[in-house]
Amino acid sequence: MAKYVAAIDQGTTSTRFMVFNHKGEVVGYDQKEHKQIYPKPGWVEHDPLEIWQATQDVIKGALDKLRIDIKDIAAVGITNQRETTVVWEKATGKPVYNAIVWQDTRTDVICNELAKDGGQDRFRPKVGLPLATYFSGMKIKWILDNVPGVREKAEKGEVLFGNIDTWVIWNLTGGPKGGVHVTDVTNASRTFMMNLETLDWDPDMLEVLGVPRAMLPDIKPSSAVYGYAKNSGLEGIPVAGDLGDQQGALFGQTCYDPGEAKNTYGTGCFMLMNTGTTPIQSKNGLLTTLGYKIGDQPAVYALEGSIAITGALVQWMRDNLGLIKKSADIEELAKTVEDSGGIYFVPAFSGLFAPYWKSDARGVIVGLTRYINAGHLARAVLEATAYQTREVLDAMNLDSGVPLKALKVDGGMVYNETLMQFQADILGVPVIRPTVAETTALGASYAAGLAVGFWKEVDELRENWGKDKEWQPKMDPETREKLYKGWKKAVTRSFDWVEA
Repeated sequence: MAKYVAAIDQGTTSTRFMVFNHKGEVVGYDQKEHKQIYPKPGWVEHDPLEIWQATQDVIKGALDKLRIDIKDIAAVGITNQRETTVVWEKATGKPVYNAIVWQDTRTDVICNELAKDGGQDRFRPKVGLPLATYFSGMKIKWILDNVPGVREKAEKGEVLFGNIDTWVIWNLTGGPKGGVHVTDVTNASRTFMMNLETLDWDPDMLEVLGVPRAMLPDIKPSSAVYGYAKNSGLEGIPVAGDLGDQQGALFGQTCYDPGEAKNTYGTGCFMLMNTGTTPIQSKNGLLTTLGYKIGDQPAVYALEGSIAITGALVQWMRDNLGLIKKSADIEELAKTVEDSGGIYFVPAFSGLFAPYWKSDARGVIVGLTRYINAGHLARAVLEATAYQTREVLDAMNLDSGVPLKALKVDGGMVYNETLMQFQADILGVPVIRPTVAETTALGASYAAGLAVGFWKEVDELRENWGKDKEWQPKMDPETREKLYKGWKKAVTRSFDWVEA
């Protein structure tokens, strides 16, 4: 009997291959970064071929380190940066253009045009999303409108679209030689083209965006056998799980009951709350999205608050300003001061996501005086993540009518004790880190394992979840609200910066 399940975790800045045992513990992994391409201000791209090569490299790297027989791997799941859009030639596997990354804002003109008739929320009842540069459908439209010859090929079915999950699965299962062209409900729900009720491509949305049906993948459950790996050292292993990264974390954090929520701290920050088998339309700037769908069981929906820049702000401090040598150094620098010295850093580098959805906002630092030093700046960088999370939590409480009693957290930044304590302080609720903080990849492994019977039911997965550390709020309510009021004021200073 197989001993392990594996996951390909293709993220915004790097790709990992992770192997888990039956208890949901990490047995081993390998990781590799890929280039961030910035052709113009607001444009963000990746090279899909570099990502596929990195995927093959980390699979080989992890298997070489572990020296396990691949027959001991029951299945592999995929989790991915969502909304990042690839269009490629079916016959050759060659991308027609670089992948347009979720953070990219070039489609703001398309969004503004569509919003003229009916406003930013005109399509919310169908797709659960506001008109925003974030989503894949507008990126596909941009490629079809701007890359010569691609629209004609798309109408003939000669080019294929996929978010990164689809691109990886297609290549993993054979590519031009019979690769499976699929996505799951969670990734499809981020394209602006899937109907929330039917869980299929919506003909009206395809017409509005001018996207030919022939280029789109089949929409499948998050846990099902899609095909079998034909290369990369995983030959013959079922490819059986597919979850967008944030839904992967929701599933890995075992948020299986309505009202349970998690927050993932990565390049951006994403809070999701399980809302059960009925979609809840947000009135407070959140997204209505798919949480997961296991085989033939009913789909589970979620409310999501998406924040574009959190961990990416620490990278910016490292790479653009050179104030720290490695990302982990941010905490030591922040600890050289007691507080942020009255400054706020609003990281609207690619506009503001939830709950504002303003693509014309840009980053600001407010409250600067000569007293401010690098430590205060580092502290403000960390606090920006916590304040943005508070805004999303407030919206979630209003939409769901269920005040959150504690927040489960995961992702790279949860090992920053200073941030986690400030997060508990500014929310006024306990913040809990699980024993396995790599819940994105774990969720994809769980989905794949369930599809092949490695785990029989979700109750087995609940038993795997354990608490590593909990932070209790220590800040008095008056200070909390005073600081938060300052943040809200700072955010308004970032509005309306980019003029059409």
